[in-house]
Amino acid sequence: MKEIKYQDKPWLAHYESNVAEKVEYETVCLPEFLERTALKFPDNTALFFQGYKLSYRDLDAMTNRFARCLSEFGIRKGDSVAILLPNIIPCVAAYYAIMKIGGIAVMNNPLYSDRELKHQFNDSDSKVLITLDLLANRMAALRTETKIKQIVYTTLGDYLPFPKNLIFPFVAKKKKMAADVAPAENVYKWKEVLAKYSPDPIHVAISFDDVAMYQYTGGTTGVSKGVMLTHGNLSRQVQQLSAWFPIFAEGEETMIGALPFFHVFGLSTSMNFSIFKGWGNILIPKPQPEQLLEAVSKYRPTFAPLVPTMYIGMLSHPNIRNTDMKSIKGCFSGSAPLPVEVIKEFEEKTGAIIVEGYGLTETTPVTHINPFNGEKRKIGSIGVPIPDTECRLVDLGEGTTDVPIGEPGEVLVRGPQIMKGYRNMPGETANVLTPDGWLHTGDIAKMDEDGYFFIVDRKKDLIISGGYNVYPRDIDEVFYEHPKVQEVCTIGVPHPVRGEAAKVFVVLKSGETATQEELMEYCKNKLAKYKWPIEIEFRDELPKSNVGKILRKNLKAEESAKRKTS
Repeated sequence: MKEIKYQDKPWLAHYESNVAEKVEYETVCLPEFLERTALKFPDNTALFFQGYKLSYRDLDAMTNRFARCLSEFGIRKGDSVAILLPNIIPCVAAYYAIMKIGGIAVMNNPLYSDRELKHQFNDSDSKVLITLDLLANRMAALRTETKIKQIVYTTLGDYLPFPKNLIFPFVAKKKKMAADVAPAENVYKWKEVLAKYSPDPIHVAISFDDVAMYQYTGGTTGVSKGVMLTHGNLSRQVQQLSAWFPIFAEGEETMIGALPFFHVFGLSTSMNFSIFKGWGNILIPKPQPEQLLEAVSKYRPTFAPLVPTMYIGMLSHPNIRNTDMKSIKGCFSGSAPLPVEVIKEFEEKTGAIIVEGYGLTETTPVTHINPFNGEKRKIGSIGVPIPDTECRLVDLGEGTTDVPIGEPGEVLVRGPQIMKGYRNMPGETANVLTPDGWLHTGDIAKMDEDGYFFIVDRKKDLIISGGYNVYPRDIDEVFYEHPKVQEVCTIGVPHPVRGEAAKVFVVLKSGETATQEELMEYCKNKLAKYKWPIEIEFRDELPKSNVGKILRKNLKAEESAKRKTS
């Protein structure tokens, strides 16, 4: 029997018949795709928000108006502009406006603390910030510690249908859905700045090699890294996705926009993909089970990229019994494994096929997806490399020798969606990107004889909580700042809803006492809520190596053994 090699690409035999090995890419950047879609489908709804509908014609005009505003603010090609918004209409328009004038978009999580945001604003050299009224006063105060000059803020009430638009001002503040923003220099209202500028497009030459955005990711070193994604990465990624799902026609589907656009998974597979295809996108700024089910019931989405917690949440919610889910034709799941029972139950409710996939921030993010076919899909697998994407598994020691088929090895990927590198971090870039373009993912997988890949372990420290990446070192550093704490180590532990959550082991300084509640309270304004630990355990000492390094893996092993026996 012939020995199977990764370079033989055994996975190609399991591609759907209408999916090719290679894509004939258009050399077209995302802003031009929006312009093209607005010409093709001007009256199609581009964005749905709480019953408000914005057409592609109007989205394109809004984008052009804001591009002119940014230009007048002094933003030029290569300048960074930060967005700090949930999934609302201005988030989409601002993102495309930044890229349209050759700026670099910096997407930020609205749940982040000032400490986390300050690092990203400063590392990216962001000059303008687009945010929400609920955050604007905080950001105006933080601005003095950054290079940000102008702040533009929007409100959840800016785009609402009648009569919600009339009711909103009277109830929003009571429900903490709106806030008064103190007048300050260079702080502007979104709708007021749009009204000042014409919708005529600005033309700036941008190429596939130009950096389009910095997408920040944590790291096991604890330093948040700015992943440089080019216009080529972003454009080719949506073209790869389109090639993988050819049965979904242009201008005819409706996407559910529940994955956050400030994360590259939602950015590519929901926001950018739907604009490329001319689909409607149902924006859900707070994707809780009730809101998801309401969106499915009202707007009848046909395509749903979600994370496991969203599928599980909907199936567990009592409203599922009264919600017709049959509009959904295709689902894409990523960020964590999806339990077999969940796949079965959700597919029964919808009649759709769920395919799991895989990727990283550094890969824009998708590199693997299961075939969109109930018979070819392998449940529990991340699927196969998508068109133009190579994958191999290498030894865990040197990371250079391919391991035999069926043996675990580190996942290496190569393709047009691989990042340019980390901003201002050539050493970190060299650690993960080889000279010939292979990206070391740090994830461990096996490949079967058919070319399907199965993740068997992750980057040893990463915690995936509710679809968000949580890096233990980020939490460690906050606790190290506490005056009573001598040593700390964070690990991920199983969580029934979020998949994983953080647990912190703490050694107090000699003579000090503290309670779990005290330390929990301490971290609340220093970390995003999804990073908050669910448990703090006090220890007299932590396991260490010969050179004094705290052994996180030992704590994980202890915790795992304890949970198996309990």
